[in-house]
Order: sequence, then structure tokens, then C-alpha cells
Amino acid sequence: MRILGIDYGDARVGIAITDELNITAQGLETIHHNGNDKIVLKRLEELLKIYEISTFVIGMPINMDGTSGKRVEVTKKFIHKIKCKFNNINIETIDERLTTVAAHKTMNFLNINNKRKKNIVDTISAVYILEMYINKQSH
Repeated sequence: MRILGIDYGDARVGIAITDELNITAQGLETIHHNGNDKIVLKRLEELLKIYEISTFVIGMPINMDGTSGKRVEVTKKFIHKIKCKFNNINIETIDERLTTVAAHKTMNFLNINNKRKKNIVDTISAVYILEMYINKQSH
């Protein structure tokens, strides 16, 4: 059973997935939803038909000072929708602070152009979210 990493955002959702042994994380895609969670839920349903997924790991956008802001509340509402639709899937959250910064550093290192960055930053962030979760589980 695989684990799916989710970087939830207002307009885009980055998706990453583990290998079958849950050792590595790979970027899968970015879902462009422009605030319509039904698009995200439909795509997650399609991914569940393709892959054997046991767990969704969702990045929690906690502020740098450790407080919860508006984005945390929006993410919690999305998590509630996921729990209602996919009640047989384990849902985990992980602090996603600095994952977007790390994703931008990676893209800069790889000399990815600005137009392409916008389309893949969320997927790379989802990979970092998933890697943090895998590392946390192995310790």
C-alpha cells in the first residue's frame, strides 16, 4: 500500500506518491482546481483506482511562529471533506513549513524557468511533505 502526499493550496494541489515499499517519494502531478474542491476529490478518487493507497499525508500550513492562521482552517475543512468521502483511508497531517521555500531552491538549482516553476512547485512541495512523513515514520 502506498502513501499519497498532498500540498493543498487555494488554486493548485501538489500530489506525490511513495513507491510500493514506502521508501521513496515521487512527484505525481499538480491538480489545478481554482477553489473547487470537487475537482480535487474526483482526481483523488481516480488515483485510488490506479494505486493501492492506504494513507493521505496532508501538509499543514502552520505559520513560522507556530501559530495557526486562515490557511490552517481552510486546510482542516478540506481534510474534513476527504474524511467524509474516503473514510477507509488513513489521514495524517505534517507541518509543511518551508517546503515551498525548499521547492523553489530546488527549482533554482535545476535552472527551471519561471513559467514552468508555477506548474511544478506544488508537486515538489508535496514530495517534501511526503519525505518528511516517511523520515518521521522510520525514526
